[in-house]
Amino acid sequence: MMTETCKVLMIFPLFNANSFWNYKEACDLAGARYPAAPLGLVTVAALLPRDWEVRLVNRNTEDLVDADYDWADMVMTGGMLPQRNDALHIIETCRARGKPVVVGGPDVTSSPSLYSAANFQVLGEAEEIMDDFVAAWRSGARQGVFEAPMGKTDVTKSPLPRFDLLKLDQYLHVGIQFSRGCPFSCEFCDIIELYGRVPRTKTNAQVMAELDALYALGYRGHVDFVDDNLIGNKKALKKFLPDLKRWQNEKNFPFEFSTEASINLADDADLLRSLADTNFFAIFVGIESPDTDSLVLMQKKQNTRRSLQQSIETIHKAGIFVNAGFIVGFDSEKGSVAQGMIDCIEDTSIPVCMVGLLYALPTTQLTRRLLAEGRLFSGSEQTQSGDQCTAGLNFETKRPRRDVLNDYRTVLAAIYDPVAYFGRVRRLGRMLGRKRAHRMIKGDLRSFVRLMFRIHRAGPGTAGQFWRMMLDCALHNPRALPYVVMTSALYLHLGPFSRQVIAEIDREIADVEQGRWHVPPVVRHVKAELVPA
Repeated sequence: MMTETCKVLMIFPLFNANSFWNYKEACDLAGARYPAAPLGLVTVAALLPRDWEVRLVNRNTEDLVDADYDWADMVMTGGMLPQRNDALHIIETCRARGKPVVVGGPDVTSSPSLYSAANFQVLGEAEEIMDDFVAAWRSGARQGVFEAPMGKTDVTKSPLPRFDLLKLDQYLHVGIQFSRGCPFSCEFCDIIELYGRVPRTKTNAQVMAELDALYALGYRGHVDFVDDNLIGNKKALKKFLPDLKRWQNEKNFPFEFSTEASINLADDADLLRSLADTNFFAIFVGIESPDTDSLVLMQKKQNTRRSLQQSIETIHKAGIFVNAGFIVGFDSEKGSVAQGMIDCIEDTSIPVCMVGLLYALPTTQLTRRLLAEGRLFSGSEQTQSGDQCTAGLNFETKRPRRDVLNDYRTVLAAIYDPVAYFGRVRRLGRMLGRKRAHRMIKGDLRSFVRLMFRIHRAGPGTAGQFWRMMLDCALHNPRALPYVVMTSALYLHLGPFSRQVIAEIDREIADVEQGRWHVPPVVRHVKAELVPA
């Protein structure tokens, strides 16, 4: 039995740079290097023996050098699909250097065969299988696969993450987690495949301990609840929020919170009020499509039972602003969907809308259906490494591909035009019913000064729209000013990046029109890893 200490180098792989999600300019304004800290790796670090030495290198924020590899006895890496290319590069480097490498996270769990070069695979949630891995390592094993049952891990056993490994000033926000799983069954989503449809929650004491740890490290500001759907278990959440509010009161509200939740949050006035009272200020909602037929087909019926405009307005008036996701390319699209989507975005006054092309992720109901219909492109699981901006539609579309692409570029061009974008920010500023003022933290003033200078270089007409919106907010709802400034800062990335995506989509449309784009071969047999038991 090998019981000596082990030096573990944790490497968080690079995300694909071509993404709406990396907020490069907003990070630069705040003096940060990346939006979010790697919560998964610092949680795994807390599962390792206490006498093991752990170092963390985030490739998105700092350089990985030869000395890091030389120091390590073992390398741990892994992450999500947009990190795949770099994760595979890290594995290749480790094998060339003779360093045992362990890979975990959602992408290897969904597509383990792509990561076969790693010495070890940790598939699924790590809490209940890391002891087995550590025991195997100590016994001398240098390869193996450790797999947790999907959606069964008891998250009350999840440890306090090793926040001390993070360089907290490198990030716009830090994440914590209350629950895992989602009660809905959207066809295109892999959350229910990875984490199940029964949301499992941590204890109140666990989450309070995580907040205490961040507070003790001197962190202040934005904390993101990374839950797949924070309101998936409303009963548990309603028991948690009073404790969270008491903690915030005792500490003089050092944190502002954001999260992801389903649109039915708007139906529960008490819950919405409790979130606002606890200092939640932003929420991401998957709207996907304003078309009822598309929502029914994708099994997102919860979005069909209410007025989207009224629901979003209710959330805004509670003092929480909405960011939203939309998708183009569903089979149910009978004709052009561009104008309907643009109208929905304008009517709901949501400034930040992540619009993507439909992509069939591994281990989803959508992928299984497309496989059965013989429409999934062969090899797409090997080549995909980005988000759905330009790499979506990895299947034969029902509508002509050119029409789908044209709708997508039309939506992007309309909603990220500065007049439209800042018009939505202005309307949001009037609606946002913030009861608690934003607490200034170190760097806020510097960020605002930088924004004032850079907004004038953000493209024709942008500065004028920005100042018109700021004046309107100052006159009608000054308490919302910090939040309209936040959404304005995001435009420094969203505006230019949308134009970059449009240019790429225009090239693809030209290829389709001129016969340079050929339909790839489709998968002719069912791959075991795409259809879990």
